[in-house]
Order: sequence, then C-alpha cells, then structure tokens
Amino acid sequence: MKHKLITSSARETLGDLAPAFADYTEKVLFGDVWRREALSLRERSLITVAALVAGEHVNQLPYHLFLAKQNGISEEELVEVMTHLAFYVGWPRAASAIQVAKDVFCKEKETDA
Repeated sequence: MKHKLITSSARETLGDLAPAFADYTEKVLFGDVWRREALSLRERSLITVAALVAGEHVNQLPYHLFLAKQNGISEEELVEVMTHLAFYVGWPRAASAIQVAKDVFCKEKETDA
C-alpha cells in the first residue's frame, strides 16, 4: 500500500548536528509509527496536537498544526481541541497553544493571498 509522504523539517534543521535524530524522525517516527494502521493519520494528528498542548510544547505546534490540516482537520476543530483541553491541562497551556495557532493560521492566509 502506498502511503502519503509525511515530510519533516528534522533533516534540514537538525540533520547537520544530529543526523541520527533526523534519521529516526524520518524512518521510525514518520516512516513506521505514523503508518501503523490501527489509527488514521487524522486521528494521529489529533492525538499529537493534544499531547503537544498538554505538555506545553509550543515550538512543535506549528509543524503539527500544518500536518493536521493536511490530514483533514479544520482550523475550527483544532481550536476546539485546544479549548476543550483548557479544562483538563490548564488554561495557560491552552491559551499559549491558541496563540500559536492564531499566528500559524494568519501566516498561512497571508501566504495564500
């Protein structure tokens, strides 16, 4: 079965310093883990965004918000996930994530215009 390619910026951003990390990212994480059939790419994106919000890993959010949209999740759904999480992981974490989402979505709209 041919899978949609999931591209990562790990090679270009970290590959010179950490080539093994870039390899693991491309081959194991996105080449194997994300390809397991028990969950769809859409479900994996929802889980990943929720985990990043919960852990307050906002530096990773822009990439995964973009990937989530590629995997069929709307901006409205992503904001709803963050709003829902506010009650479970904390208001500041959700607020930080929503600000990142706002910035990402605005930049995408500017680029599309």
